[in-house]
Amino acid sequence: MRSSSSRRGTSHRRTPHIPRRTAAVALVGVAALMAAAVQSGTALAAPEKTPPAASKAIPGSESVKLSPAQRAELIRKAEAAKAQTARDLGLGAKEKLVVRDVVKDADGTVHTRYERTYDGLPVLGGDLVVKAAKSGATKAVVKATRAAIKPATTTAVSAAKAAKQALAAAKADDARSADVDKAPRKVIWAASGKPVLAYETVVGGLQKDGTPNELHVVTDAATGAKLYEYQGIETGTGNTMYSGTVTLGTTQSGSTYNLTDGARGGHKTYNLNRGTSGTGTLFSGPDDVWGNGSPSNAETAGADAHYGAALTWDYYKNVHGRSGIRGDGVGAYSRVHYGNNYVNAFWSDSCFCMTYGDGSGNTHPLTSIDVAGHEMTHGVTSNTAGLVYSGESGGLNEATSDIFGSTVEFYANNSSDVGDYLIGEEIDINGDGSPLRYMDKPSKDGASKDSWYSGIGSIDVHYSSGPANHFFYLLSEGSGTKTINGVTYNSATSDGLPVTGIGRDKAEKIWFRALTTKFTSNTNYAGARTGTLAATGELYGTDSAEYKAVQDAWAGINVGTRSGGGGGGGTSFENTADVAIPDRGAAVNSPVTVSGRTGNAPSNLQVAVDIVHTYIGDLKVDLVAPDGSVYTLKGYGTGGSADNINTTYTVNASSEVANGVWNLRVQDNAAVDTGYINSWKLTFP
Repeated sequence: MRSSSSRRGTSHRRTPHIPRRTAAVALVGVAALMAAAVQSGTALAAPEKTPPAASKAIPGSESVKLSPAQRAELIRKAEAAKAQTARDLGLGAKEKLVVRDVVKDADGTVHTRYERTYDGLPVLGGDLVVKAAKSGATKAVVKATRAAIKPATTTAVSAAKAAKQALAAAKADDARSADVDKAPRKVIWAASGKPVLAYETVVGGLQKDGTPNELHVVTDAATGAKLYEYQGIETGTGNTMYSGTVTLGTTQSGSTYNLTDGARGGHKTYNLNRGTSGTGTLFSGPDDVWGNGSPSNAETAGADAHYGAALTWDYYKNVHGRSGIRGDGVGAYSRVHYGNNYVNAFWSDSCFCMTYGDGSGNTHPLTSIDVAGHEMTHGVTSNTAGLVYSGESGGLNEATSDIFGSTVEFYANNSSDVGDYLIGEEIDINGDGSPLRYMDKPSKDGASKDSWYSGIGSIDVHYSSGPANHFFYLLSEGSGTKTINGVTYNSATSDGLPVTGIGRDKAEKIWFRALTTKFTSNTNYAGARTGTLAATGELYGTDSAEYKAVQDAWAGINVGTRSGGGGGGGTSFENTADVAIPDRGAAVNSPVTVSGRTGNAPSNLQVAVDIVHTYIGDLKVDLVAPDGSVYTLKGYGTGGSADNINTTYTVNASSEVANGVWNLRVQDNAAVDTGYINSWKLTFP
């Protein structure tokens, strides 16, 4: 490539591709250390007999498309007012807000996302979203934590000790050439429990499969104990999906053309030529024809990646009104031909770029449409909700990429790669033509989970994403057997009750609105349900068919109750007496006497819990059977910073005699926040 001062122009050229089936991609897992959060179990409500008519969006409720200049002006105004906003929110004198993102609705409502600092230190897990009316009055606030940011004054261990701890964690994950390029930074860790002074160390090098390593390790600055870790490189999988003859945005400089898309923020595509660092070489040449459809031609993978980036840009701009990954009109860049036999693709915030390997034997570049949409969505998530890539939030992060990778594929409307709810359907990783992941029934891949359960935060984020993928499919298309674009699906629900879909167009807007205005860095499955319901209520109203469908789709994956409430048959036993929960005190019990039953309790005993409390992370909630057996419904330190527990759990109590006194046992394990058991109920289906 050569630089030239001659006239530069933008061209769009047709690129030939040969459709071809390819093989073998392996997923990369990240150890999930985020504590499992409070969730809800199966509900037994009967479905609506006659679904109400579908609703149109409430006038003024949908977000508007912001130009980069309009977005910059809203951010400028938020920056100018952030000190007053902090005072209005009751933040402490040492706390300051940092504006991160902004979304504006047609009625003038503005959703501003902030991070915050304490005494100049970043507060990890302290992010929040303020919803303000056109008048400027605050209407609602969503916080990642409600705990007061008041860390105790401590004598910190040395930064060197924190770095040593981080390196040990990386080596435990079988990292290669692990190193710490930058000194650990002091932060306030507020993502779980009481905020504390901490160090954040980033370990570089390579993960065991050759993926770059950006392992973030958070260490207690007073004790040196590891508090948390998560991987900064967000990986995914795909296939060489040749998309026929496509149009690419390129730039001409003199007699040379290159893969720079001037119409999409200057997105560039580079050839790493088996390298693993830097940008490589910008694809350029004397003509405006790229690739020949064969992986042996280096330009083919570049053309696929460039096309996928353009589709993703257009999707977010035209469907959701977002101009680029950051919303600022600036394009990321893509790198192809990473490493040797590298069977993966990944997004990295540090380079603001997408990177693709060439697969097994360097013959199957991972440059498909859905991979591009999946990976660049990691960038969108990072610049909006910032879902931490571990535990339940990591599963939601991965699901968000699968969801929008799929919707980008539908949006592309490419006859060589029609839209579907299958992820990596051309990979043939199993040798029988089956996809990598299934959104209608995630467990068909042999590892992903169909529904939420209390330990899901401890498994690989690529598999804990299953329930959210399943939710999105149910919300879009509904349960049961159906054929879409030639693919037959058969989606069941965890409670055995049907779900009526509202259509993908509405479902994708609900998820995007929740991602950008409701989710925070530590949102878990329970929080995702709350966030999507809030987004749906704003768009369609809380009495709409869409709102009920969201409730039912979540219940269909074992999160929350059906739209009809907790009914649906069976015999219930309830205690409605208030029981105060002592602040950081002894456990309290609320009894329910079951009588008139025969034999043992069922494997799907329903435990509906209604607890009023200002910080549910402090609580441990158990079901105690008549013989003293204990079933943990919610562990201490889980559930994030939400107020109150109002959910239904499913317990396999088939080894317990049904009749007798059952107890709900609750203990508050930390100071400051208070509450009480409002009521609870056992339902025998």
